[in-house]
Amino acid sequence: MIEITLVLPFALPPPELAPDLVRALQAPGLAALLSRTSANRALAADSDARALPHELWLGRAIGLCDGRRLAFAAAAMRGFGLDPAGGAWMIVNPAHIEISRTYLMMGDTRRLGLVDSHSRALFDSAKPYFDDSGHTLLYGDAHTWFMRAGAWAALDTASPDATGGMNLTDWLPQGEHALDYRKLQNEVQMLWHQHPANVEREARGWPAINSFWPWGAADAGDMPSAPFACAGSPPWLSAIAQQHGSFAGLLAGADNPALFCDGRLAEAALATDWAGWLQHMQQLDQDTFMPLLDAVTSGRAARARLVLSHRNALAEFTTSAMAQRKFWRRPTLDRLLP
Repeated sequence: MIEITLVLPFALPPPELAPDLVRALQAPGLAALLSRTSANRALAADSDARALPHELWLGRAIGLCDGRRLAFAAAAMRGFGLDPAGGAWMIVNPAHIEISRTYLMMGDTRRLGLVDSHSRALFDSAKPYFDDSGHTLLYGDAHTWFMRAGAWAALDTASPDATGGMNLTDWLPQGEHALDYRKLQNEVQMLWHQHPANVEREARGWPAINSFWPWGAADAGDMPSAPFACAGSPPWLSAIAQQHGSFAGLLAGADNPALFCDGRLAEAALATDWAGWLQHMQQLDQDTFMPLLDAVTSGRAARARLVLSHRNALAEFTTSAMAQRKFWRRPTLDRLLP
């Protein structure tokens, strides 16, 4: 029998909306998994962390987290067929930053509509500036570039999703070389202003790519210590994963402990699209929670652990066939409430 761990970023509704969302949610599979458990615990987010709770949990689970610092870059590079030899590297995400008189805000990179032709053109124009500064730039895909970090590996950086909806001023890279980073950022921002790719993007109603976001510094030797699979996840995480596809496919073929991260809720949650969030949750109940419940109750899975999160907290729920026999526990979604 196998053990399954299912990580679901943003499956915990935000506390202020949880009563209304739980009342509207129809998810009997999830209700059974959450109500009839052998163990559960809730963890508040680290107030000093510059990453989301599920990112830190996953980083620690696969051995790519040093304390509260995520170290994903080298593993992601290998996933894109790039060689991270020669020191530390950082993930670089092309970004759109909204600038006003009182705040900076970075949009969700999932919603950029960034196609390869535009990304390549912007990359090619910026690469000499990175290379001349000693921070070689390499291309992974439209959303994912890589930069040789050098001394910038010591910068205290934040993951892109951690900045969602926040004043970016509080999340900019910090440390001894932060001024050097900002200098390169300013040069690239000026270069990309009125760049033909951005002119075309704005004409089509897409946001201009007016900045870049470095994070996830890692040395070449940083390798995942445990395999995992994912779906609906950002390209950098998909590049690290050893398996892709549906949860049902993983469940059918698993013969060892399996870890699966499903990121389908993230875009709706970051956009505060709660109608979309409910739709995704109910789809998850059909294609993920109910099959997992069946695997547990039939004995095909010895144990199942759900790791659910929102921006400020994470909760773990463990169930088994024996726990599911606790018929006196009425299935309910109340454990999604704060």
